[in-house]
Amino acid sequence: MSEGDQDHRGHWESSSSAGRLNVPSALDWQIDWHRLARPANFHTHHGVTQLFTIAADVPLAKEDILFVPSLNGTGPGNRADPICAYSRWRFPPSLLLPGTAMAQKFITTVDILFAFLCLFILNGLLRRRRNGVLLPPGPKGLPLIGNVLDMPSEKQWLTFAKWGEQWGDICSVTVLGQPFIILNSAKVATAMLDKKSSIYSDRPVLQMGGNLVGWVNTLVLIPYGDRFRRFRRLFHRVIGTSASMKKFSHVEEFETRKFLRRVLTKPGDLAAHVRHTAGAIILRISHGYEVKEVGDPFVELADQATEQFSLSTAPGGYLVDVLPILRHIPSWFPGAGFQRTAKLWAATLNQMVDQPHQFVKRQMVVGTASTSFTSSLMEGKSISAEEELDIKWSSASLYSGGADTTVSAIYSFFLAMALYPEVAKKAQAEIDVVVGNDRLPAFDDRPYLPYVDALVKEVFRWHAVVPTGVPHRVMEDDIHDGYLIPNGALVIANIWQLTHDPAVYANPDVFNPDRFLATESKAAEPDPRGVCFGFGRRICPGMQLADASVFISCAMSLAVFDISKCVENGVVIEPVHENTTGTISHPKPFKCSIKPRSQKAVSLIQADEHK
Repeated sequence: MSEGDQDHRGHWESSSSAGRLNVPSALDWQIDWHRLARPANFHTHHGVTQLFTIAADVPLAKEDILFVPSLNGTGPGNRADPICAYSRWRFPPSLLLPGTAMAQKFITTVDILFAFLCLFILNGLLRRRRNGVLLPPGPKGLPLIGNVLDMPSEKQWLTFAKWGEQWGDICSVTVLGQPFIILNSAKVATAMLDKKSSIYSDRPVLQMGGNLVGWVNTLVLIPYGDRFRRFRRLFHRVIGTSASMKKFSHVEEFETRKFLRRVLTKPGDLAAHVRHTAGAIILRISHGYEVKEVGDPFVELADQATEQFSLSTAPGGYLVDVLPILRHIPSWFPGAGFQRTAKLWAATLNQMVDQPHQFVKRQMVVGTASTSFTSSLMEGKSISAEEELDIKWSSASLYSGGADTTVSAIYSFFLAMALYPEVAKKAQAEIDVVVGNDRLPAFDDRPYLPYVDALVKEVFRWHAVVPTGVPHRVMEDDIHDGYLIPNGALVIANIWQLTHDPAVYANPDVFNPDRFLATESKAAEPDPRGVCFGFGRRICPGMQLADASVFISCAMSLAVFDISKCVENGVVIEPVHENTTGTISHPKPFKCSIKPRSQKAVSLIQADEHK
């Protein structure tokens, strides 16, 4: 036995007996490749030092006894540690790969990734200056990696706002060579993304959420080009104007009445009721589908998919978005857990897109299809496979994009009413005068409810549903305010800061609808819907639908419910306005008290629910 062997004598086992064992596959073991891939003095009975790899689930034979040093004293049955105390393993020659095959593949892959990383970073460094023009100012980065360590992992909008205070309305960071331009004022965002929309309307290629999961086929992430313009035309034709939305008003009013009934019955399940109703409205409009009261499969799919969208597209969420070359690594590779996650999320997305579309086609065949976004674009027409694909994905864009954002806005409305009861009382007083108590508010009442209309604007401003927006991608070099905005840079409009800018909105953290009502002594503050729905050619095409949904929910709820802070055991539970992290941000769960304003209100809810 060699001197090296003697050092490990207490962890080695020798035997001349033959036997057979089944070696679990690498996937079952979740092998720690840091241990297995490194060269080690592992000895066969021939005394040859080898680097080995276990390739698959195979039987062991007498050939090639392999002695393995113990790392933790566990046995071969311990699936958490494939390098274990049981050292007398016998492998066929095909599984002993001395310095070849898998080992070389591993080393080659690492070399290639490192080379691409270096080229990527070098390209980014060269892009920091063009003809003496520099990127906008920002936090100083480190050599090669840039501002990787500065990028926030949660509530990115708060960090971006702090950068704006220090560096100005336009600031920048560079992450592994990729420039990010952060906009912290509505004036700058409008000047760049609206007035120069011809070069600022592309989307970044988000490897995780876009390519690997598949959201690149939806309107929110589709690249700027012919297909994007086709999608926009489809949206504008069906729901692009207030007039076109009128044909769906009865759907919104009907589903909101059902929402009131659910809240009356189980007020403690507010969040679930809001989500169910938002999904019901969107699915009725997008596919003419009436959801089930409990456990509807389409609503559940939409909930899962939109949550996964938010996670997969959050800035800084996945390294593959910064290093696109990582998308080529296999799922078994160390650190490639995102590949397995993407595969699961892609399956959810595909089900969400295909199943409602097939429902509409079946309804059209038997002649029972309701008027919807999908049916209106397909019925009585001969369409190509490409046209049907566009309709299917644009419909999915409507109900995946609209459901979760509307949930966030309406949930934040209830939070605001609990925190600001005086606002609720003022809105209720206006409803009582204009509408009375013999019926529920309707869309036709909106022009006569200026305070409620202002309250809806404040809902959109106070809680930024998409606080950092969806990044725009610059399609050619631009010089703005003396700064270089290089081709390929990602431009992030910090929507949260734009709607909480104290230079624009007085006391921005306070929920105050009066800010939007002009008086003799002050002008109305800017309508936040001018920024919270996006900019330029990327403005949300469903903004009319979202605005209508929030209005009818607010107006009907205020007409029949008193919303206040919850009291438990004589103690007032103070709600806190905190946002979740993600592309779509929700208020964190809170408790509030929701009670009918009167017995008349109860009768109104119950009577109208059946209409």
